[in-house]
Amino acid sequence: MDIYAKNILDHYQRPRNFGPLDGAVGHHELNHSCGDDITVYLKTEAGKIKQLSFEGHGCSISMAATSILSEALVGREITEVLKLNLVDVQKILGIDISLRREKCALIGLRAIQGAIKESILEISKSTH
Repeated sequence: MDIYAKNILDHYQRPRNFGPLDGAVGHHELNHSCGDDITVYLKTEAGKIKQLSFEGHGCSISMAATSILSEALVGREITEVLKLNLVDVQKILGIDISLRREKCALIGLRAIQGAIKESILEISKSTH
C-alpha cells in the first residue's frame, strides 16, 4: 500500500474535525443516492475559512476526502475554495480518482462550497 492510500485509510478510520461546530455561520448537508451523507459546518473570518468540521457517514473515499479537506482548506480564501474542482481535490488527496468514484471524492467539497454559500447568505441577512 502506498503512502497516499495509507493516508486515505487513516483519515477514513480516524476522521479529523469530525462532529458539529459550535457557533458555525454556515452548514450544508448533502446526500448521494449511494448512501454517502455529509454535513459540513464552518466559521469564516476576513473572507477565509477559520474552522471547518463535518459529520456523516459514507464510503472510505467520501469520508477520507472530507476529513483531508477539513484540514487542508482552513485558512484559505473562500473565493478560492468556491472555485475548487475534481482536479484540485485529486491534488490535495494525492491520488487519482476513477470515474465511478468522482462523486465520492467531491461530496465533501460540494458540501463545503454549499456551507460557504449559506454563510454568505447569513452574513448578508445580518447586515441588512
